[in-house]
This record gives sequence, structure tokens and C-alpha cells, in this order.
Amino acid sequence: MSLRLAHIVFQTNNLEAMRDFYMALLGATVVFENDMMCFITYDDEHHRVAFMKVPGGSNERPPNSVGLMHSAFTFPDLGDLLSRYGELNAKGITPTAPIQHGPTTSIYYRDPDGCLAELQIDNFATAQAATDYMHSDAYIEDPLGPVFDPERMQEAWQAGIPLDTLLTREWAAECDQEPSAIARLSGMAGM
Repeated sequence: MSLRLAHIVFQTNNLEAMRDFYMALLGATVVFENDMMCFITYDDEHHRVAFMKVPGGSNERPPNSVGLMHSAFTFPDLGDLLSRYGELNAKGITPTAPIQHGPTTSIYYRDPDGCLAELQIDNFATAQAATDYMHSDAYIEDPLGPVFDPERMQEAWQAGIPLDTLLTREWAAECDQEPSAIARLSGMAGM
């Protein structure tokens, strides 16, 4: 069986703001839209992300409530990820938490409803290699990894620093930023 995720639907009363944010984040286009819903896509799927307005609903959530923490979107390589980072930065969309997890290099953004959207690349050539890393002592001791400076990574990448250096926790730790990854992801701190 070949199963794959088809789409994500967000319930929101900020339909226009959410549409605009995810279109910028993903380089997406609108497939269908009316007053109650909007479908967007960035690839060959007829819709990857959708937004549904709930009449009379509220976007207010009590602190520490449960729900979606984040969605994640994988780019083919570091150049594409950093290019999107630069495009978003130029539009005033700044990351909440750039984290070198180990299996992925990830840049998290907070959407207009407060959910996190992760833009990432895979750091290993195979899923098995990533899984093996997740069973390593280094990952078990720190499953989140260090926060890094995406500007510094972009400069290092453009300067020709090898990928096998840039895509490591060791490189990220050299420019580790405060506050911690957990503080940034939990919403206790911003960037």
C-alpha cells in the first residue's frame, strides 16, 4: 500500500490572513475560494492546504490547550529552504524558531492563528539513516537540537561551506541562539 498525506484543513475565522500567510510561506496559489472556504496548492495535488470558516466561532484558545502544534513542509534542498527564508524575510515574515533537529534542518513560523508551520529539509539521504540517528545517544539526550541563526547559515551556504558541515548540530551549536528551542516552540518566546 502506498499511502500519502493529501491535505491539511485549518478551521479559522481569519480566512484571508491564513490564506495570505500560507500562500507566501509555500509559494502556493488559490484553487478555489468562497466566503466560507479556501483551497490552495503548491504542487501537483489539487489542494494541499485548506481553510474553513466557522460562523460564530472563535480563534481564542485557552493557554495550554490541546490541538495542532504544527504542520511541516519539506523542501528538496538547503538552497530552496534558504531561498524561501529570504523571500519571507523580505516580506516581513520572520521565523519563530530555526532549529537543527539532526534529521532535519527546520525553520518554524507562527501563522495568524498561532499554529506553527515548519519549513524543513531532510539531512539524511534515506529515511532509515534518519531513523538510525534518532536512536543515537545525541538525539535521545536532546531530541530538539540547537537553535541556529538562519542569516548566518545563508551566508555560510553562499560562501561555499560544505553541506556536510552546515547540516550538523555542531555547526548550529556554534551560533546557538537564546532562548532555547523548547521556549520558542512552546510560544514562551519569540524571535
